[in-house]
Amino acid sequence: MDGKLAIIGLGSIGSMALWQASRLTDSVVGFEAHSPAHARSAAGGDTRLFRMIYRGNPVYYPILSRSRELWAELEAETGQSILTRCGGLSIGTSDGSYLKSLLETTRVTGAIHQVLSRGEMAERYPQHNLRPDDIAVYDPHAGALRTDRAITAAITAAEANGATVNTNTPIDSITETDTGVVITSGANSWTFERVIVASGAWSKQLMPEYLRAHTETKRIFLSWFVAREAEQFSPEKFPVFIRISGDRSMYGAPAVDGVTVKATLDGRGAPTPAADSVPRDLTPDEISETTETVSEFFPGLIPSIVRSDAYPDLFTSDSQPLMGFLSESSRIYSATGYSGAGFKMATGYGEIAASEALGKRWFDGLDFLRPQRFQES
Repeated sequence: MDGKLAIIGLGSIGSMALWQASRLTDSVVGFEAHSPAHARSAAGGDTRLFRMIYRGNPVYYPILSRSRELWAELEAETGQSILTRCGGLSIGTSDGSYLKSLLETTRVTGAIHQVLSRGEMAERYPQHNLRPDDIAVYDPHAGALRTDRAITAAITAAEANGATVNTNTPIDSITETDTGVVITSGANSWTFERVIVASGAWSKQLMPEYLRAHTETKRIFLSWFVAREAEQFSPEKFPVFIRISGDRSMYGAPAVDGVTVKATLDGRGAPTPAADSVPRDLTPDEISETTETVSEFFPGLIPSIVRSDAYPDLFTSDSQPLMGFLSESSRIYSATGYSGAGFKMATGYGEIAASEALGKRWFDGLDFLRPQRFQES
């Protein structure tokens, strides 16, 4: 036996699961097909939005709350600045479905928030050019997560706790036996008591057929712009944002590098054949819609894309993650399928996966995330 737990994939979730597992055992090994935080993973693109205000299942709120605590713990443990605490804005039509749904969820969760009128937005955040019927909801606990820094910090912390990390080691197969799980990479093989599969868009090849039928690799693209006055789009003055106004939608983050502002079309994930062959260049239509939207939403940005890229992620048919053992008797734990929305809760998800896979704690109320929901359908 080569250890109690192996974690396959050390990206958004796997790196956090490795860190959390290293707090629980000195017998955990991580396997990464490339290098940590490599540029082609779903975590590419500098930043991801963290927020406590959202629309959807209120059950996510405790995971968000715990994730916020754990991001702070990771920062304290490693001395790295990971979460830029700049607040966040959700912008939309005052009587539209987006803000209505968001506020309904917020009433259930009790998340701290402030509704800002169009006039208040013009005074506090004049960078946004709002339509006549737009308002916003401000989230004081939101911010921008530095993805590369987060992943490398988690892996560094795990190694300091005694975890072993194997880079440039793609896993070809996983086989359960009566006593453990055998994983192979080329001519090499290892046996562990249990295994977590957290390899994002590359997880599909390691899944049973019933899960493959309910997952799809999608391409997510990002774009950046230069501000006419960079100071106006600094984290101190420009919160992260999500905006759904009529026929246009966009999300983004401040100029954490002091130069470029992330402003990207929302909800444009499109199927792609394989994680290794995602088209990196934007199409003419993507460029056109992106620049038109920026031109309307942000007069203070030069409406010319200065940087763009695309990344793969694994989506499920119901857009909910796959968190849990493949069956009651399985030794393989799934931590994948985050459908483009996993990074903000990566620390929380990592804690759940590590605790459950090692048999230290089982989290109730997460049936909607368990892989068995697809086996039963």
